[in-house]
Amino acid sequence: MALTLSGSVMDSGGGAPLQLQPMLPDDVERVLQIEQQVYPWGWSEAIFHDCLRVGYNCWLALEQQQLVGYGVMSVAVGEAHLLNIAVAPARQRSGVGALLLRHLLMEARQRQAETLFLEVRPSNRSALRLYERFGFNRIGCRRGYYPAATGREDAWLFALDLSMIDASSSGS
Repeated sequence: MALTLSGSVMDSGGGAPLQLQPMLPDDVERVLQIEQQVYPWGWSEAIFHDCLRVGYNCWLALEQQQLVGYGVMSVAVGEAHLLNIAVAPARQRSGVGALLLRHLLMEARQRQAETLFLEVRPSNRSALRLYERFGFNRIGCRRGYYPAATGREDAWLFALDLSMIDASSSGS
């Protein structure tokens, strides 16, 4: 059974539709505001600019022109890597993350990626539930990968076989 993904305008279930659009260098300041709210050891401005400069897939989720989330993914040699995905605290657990992830999966598939990889903190229960709902499988652990208040935290490595995704569909 194929998972059907589509659209650049999606209903998040919260009223106003979400619009997805590519991130531009002028957006980084707004992206950093969310990054600093959701990650104690988040990315710097320079990292976001580097991702844009090298051509990574960087997307914004907007609700009535207000930034509510973003995602960053690299795609090369048949593999995609979800590097960063975040949702503004006021919009978490409202479907924004799922819509961003669905869009990134479609982008990866359209670029002929066969597998999407990601790392996640074991303490990030919301993200774990999201990835498991999308069918990601835990394939490993990177010991001491993330900085944490008590030293270091492991990263669980997940993968998703993208062959089940129909990226050509245009319906939601």
